[in-house]
Amino acid sequence: MFYKVLNIRDLSPSTYVLRLERKKINFKPGQCFNLGLKGSGINREYSIYSGANDPYLEFLIKEVKKGRVSPALRKVKPGEEVSLHGPYGAFIINIEKVKNTLFTFISTGTGIAPFHSFVRTYHNLDYRIINGIRTAEERYDYNDYDHKRLTTCITRDDCWSGLKGRVTDYIQKNHIDPTYIYFLCGNQRMIREGYDLLRLKGVSGDHIFTEAFF
Repeated sequence: MFYKVLNIRDLSPSTYVLRLERKKINFKPGQCFNLGLKGSGINREYSIYSGANDPYLEFLIKEVKKGRVSPALRKVKPGEEVSLHGPYGAFIINIEKVKNTLFTFISTGTGIAPFHSFVRTYHNLDYRIINGIRTAEERYDYNDYDHKRLTTCITRDDCWSGLKGRVTDYIQKNHIDPTYIYFLCGNQRMIREGYDLLRLKGVSGDHIFTEAFF
């Protein structure tokens, strides 16, 4: 299927939000789509960034140097079409648990995308986010979240006066409530280490859901 590009919003020199027309497509927050240039036959999987009730589709995309998809998508003009297939995946919240469950979302980089979709969709969601990034400029759409629920861990910004270090350092050093439901999304190393740390701190395996970026 082909969808028109509505606009591209730059968030940093290497990261942008691609907004597409929605048509009649339905999805569950946390799912992903395959995106690519029209007619190229080359696609990459991206988590949905927009909410389930938004009248458009958005994707948070990190431009990978020498990549075959992300640099090309950034050059597409509004009105042109891209290839879109999906949705796929089961990295989703059970909507029956939204009102009575405490959630912790743990992310690195653009791995915050599905959690942005969760927050935009479920307005009564009781959540906190632990977000690991390199510099403060990677706090993408920071004001879309309740700042009191967002913990930011930064590794490479000397001007940052907040928490420094990796998200796994934060998990290791701080109290972890085993009654929460934990969603982890980001690089494979964080997923592996984060999962193991949560298990060591008493979180049962059926309270942990993961989605690794490759």
